[in-house]
Amino acid sequence: MQPLVRMIRLTVLAPAALLSLVVQAQSEKTNTPYPSMAPIDRYLIPDAGAEISLAKSAAPKSISDSAEVMLLKRQGYQTAVKGTNGFVCMVQRSWAAGIDDPEFWNPGIRSPICFNAPAARTYLPRIIAKTRLALAGKSKTQIAEAIRAALDKGALPTPETGAMCYMMSKDGHLSDRDGRWHPHLMFFVPLTEAKAWGADVPGSPIIGAPDATERVTVFLVPVSKWSDGTAESHDRN
Repeated sequence: MQPLVRMIRLTVLAPAALLSLVVQAQSEKTNTPYPSMAPIDRYLIPDAGAEISLAKSAAPKSISDSAEVMLLKRQGYQTAVKGTNGFVCMVQRSWAAGIDDPEFWNPGIRSPICFNAPAARTYLPRIIAKTRLALAGKSKTQIAEAIRAALDKGALPTPETGAMCYMMSKDGHLSDRDGRWHPHLMFFVPLTEAKAWGADVPGSPIIGAPDATERVTVFLVPVSKWSDGTAESHDRN
């Protein structure tokens, strides 16, 4: 998820480089190549079988073969495959990113992800909510306001202890800049500082990404293999 990667890079750079990137980020926000939502058809995958396979590629077969699979339709996500192990796999689109991400409306984003049961209960609902809002034609500002209001009312749950997901697909496209990025796991917790997990410090494999709008911190842990068991290369293609 590239908003996370952007924050990662900002947190580990020296102050001079940080200032340079802040200026660059501000420029990107005013010159984003994706200023608004594209036609809905560009976000859809016409071949249901292809979308199911892509969704299940997020996790090893020992997990995804028994998982529920949800597909994106014009009205939102719908269950296409019933699961038996509590996991839910799907292909996230661009609006799963943070509100400030310059690729928030990028119709080319395809992010295979498999949530475990706690995450399916308590994190997935916000992805489903953001999707419905996006498909209804809401602006980024309106989406952010709706999510805040739902959190205030308790209509969206706080991430449950143990909520996590797999993002280990070779075939995802998480951003135009970084492509599929790295295979990784993500853990969802109520908004907290990265240092609580020892994240973003020299030698730590953990990357922290707090999101004040959604009141959640996501911790990423890169892993060495893709979901099919092959080792990651470093070409990021």
